[in-house]
Amino acid sequence: MKNLSSVLVFTLSGFSEIMETQYMLFSITLLCYIVILWCNMTIVFTVILNRRLHEPMYIFLCNLCINALYGTAGFYPKFMYDLLSEFQVISYAGCLLQTFVIYTSVLCDFSTLTIMAYDRYVAICWPLEYHSKMTNYTVMKCILFSWLAPFFWMSTGIALTTRLTLCGSSIEKLYCENWAVVKLSCSSTTVNNVHGYIVILVYFCHALFIFCSYFRLVSACQKSAESRKRFMQTCIPHMLVLLNFTVAVLFDVMYSRYGSTNFPQGLRNFLALEFLIIPPIVNPIIYGLKLTKIREQVPRFH
Repeated sequence: MKNLSSVLVFTLSGFSEIMETQYMLFSITLLCYIVILWCNMTIVFTVILNRRLHEPMYIFLCNLCINALYGTAGFYPKFMYDLLSEFQVISYAGCLLQTFVIYTSVLCDFSTLTIMAYDRYVAICWPLEYHSKMTNYTVMKCILFSWLAPFFWMSTGIALTTRLTLCGSSIEKLYCENWAVVKLSCSSTTVNNVHGYIVILVYFCHALFIFCSYFRLVSACQKSAESRKRFMQTCIPHMLVLLNFTVAVLFDVMYSRYGSTNFPQGLRNFLALEFLIIPPIVNPIIYGLKLTKIREQVPRFH
């Protein structure tokens, strides 16, 4: 294979089967992005501008929505531009930047959902100790953790990718992701592979912690009607969001590594985009409808 270690541009070959409907897809994508911006910005400004909502649960929700705005900014503008372009290409630096933004956002989502699960666990299981445990300092540390840990993992992963010699320039997706670039390498990718599995394991443990905390909450909530009501109102939405998000990300990661090329490109594209479409829209809608204080304040914000 010809050595292309000085690759400057990647071709996004995932677009090959969708260009016949490019204008319809552009319209749908634009509408979807507008909804994402409106929903998430509504929640963010509602929380920021109302002092009654300056509580840990709402601050973590605000962080989740800010992260959604950050992550989708790494995908939607470029995707819409590509739909209207004659050639669907991305520079080497642009590819790594897009990978960094999208996947730090994914990891930050997991971190934030983990923190929100812990917050609900403390609120329901130790209500009298809640304010002493979830202090402003603790909340600040949790927010920093949710951003700095993903930045560390993805910075390390990207740094390991930049040392590789590449022997190809075609990425079989609609956007860049780290393993798609690693697969183009002519040199050994063992270190990259080990790093990837460590990240998967770390964030699988995040998801496991969340599920375990909810199982504990189920038993704790049987003690009183008030606890059951609080669980149904705040924890069921968390579980639905987590389940959808985990399945979508797991498919994306596993298919990128082990998926068959016989899988229809159209279905591959849809499943790879699911975690970039559904959670950023569903998260603020679910929390906006389910949390009474948010629901009461949103009309005032508008």
